[in-house]
Amino acid sequence: MKENIYFGTYTKKSSQGIYRATFDPTTGTLSTPQPVVAVENPTYLTISPDNTLLTIAKEGPLGGIAAYDPSQDSYALLADALTEEPNPCYIAYDQKRHFIYTANYHTGQIKVYQFDNGKALTLCDTVTHKGYGPRHEQDSAHIHYTDLTPDGRLVAVDLGNDTITTYDVTETGKLKFVAVLKTKPGLGPRHLVFAPDNETAYLVGELSSTLSTLHYDKNGGTFALLNTVSTIPENWGQHNGAAAIKISQDGHFVYVSNRGHDSVAVFDVTTKKPQLLQLVDTKGAFPRDFALDLTDKFLVVVNQETDNISVYQRDQAQGTLTLLSQDIPLPEGVCVYFDPTNA
Repeated sequence: MKENIYFGTYTKKSSQGIYRATFDPTTGTLSTPQPVVAVENPTYLTISPDNTLLTIAKEGPLGGIAAYDPSQDSYALLADALTEEPNPCYIAYDQKRHFIYTANYHTGQIKVYQFDNGKALTLCDTVTHKGYGPRHEQDSAHIHYTDLTPDGRLVAVDLGNDTITTYDVTETGKLKFVAVLKTKPGLGPRHLVFAPDNETAYLVGELSSTLSTLHYDKNGGTFALLNTVSTIPENWGQHNGAAAIKISQDGHFVYVSNRGHDSVAVFDVTTKKPQLLQLVDTKGAFPRDFALDLTDKFLVVVNQETDNISVYQRDQAQGTLTLLSQDIPLPEGVCVYFDPTNA
């Protein structure tokens, strides 16, 4: 059965918004993505279990989020929440409580929305981070990621002030501070993923080009740093910003994209201390995001600055990647999302 795959983009040049393609998990063949939703700067998106497309959205001077109905390929707008402030950069859905969480890099804010009956977006809470770090990119708080922990708390990753913060979420969508981990100054944390054991997490440091292993204690909602390794070669002297991070379904391998080195770093994490296995050329420039397909046998990466997609076959036992195709056209690609409702 072919898989639906969505691509979020910037719309600063020729992109029209959100694109969709089909992926064949038997051959690794990706169709040419086609535009399906005309919206400005849909830089991150997700799909709820009831098949609602949730995305970052912009409309002129307004920024926020929007919800669309993909049924019968209509992509009708169900609801949006746009305000006179910059776009958020991350969106997540809470299936149990029907909340939507956003992270805003520019304002340093987390916002919580109730998605009422799948038709209305109601703001429940806003939390603003403070602080800064030693690098020039860390002039203020810059939340880059906020999503659920395995036990249902909310974790916020702040690139600007080098923190990982956990919150409890009340029934009314209010956030209550639980704990904070302060990383090494200048690490610039961006995103994290949890391992299947629900107590190990892997954190990518954008500004430091690092991968850190964290232990999560659900009793206290706290994170503790275990180790940190580089995502780029020691002799790399040019600029690099680590970006996306994904983990295999068995929890044995972690993948990180490097913007500048223009590669995907493959790590064996079976011992919880990452061992670099491979650095794979993404065949393009500025790979902001990538994703493993639903079978875990392939990896699809978008190169933002060269407007192309590359596809790799993944050795499930060894974790390594082999290039299958490149130069599949996609303008300004910055998000890759396989539709789990299509499985």
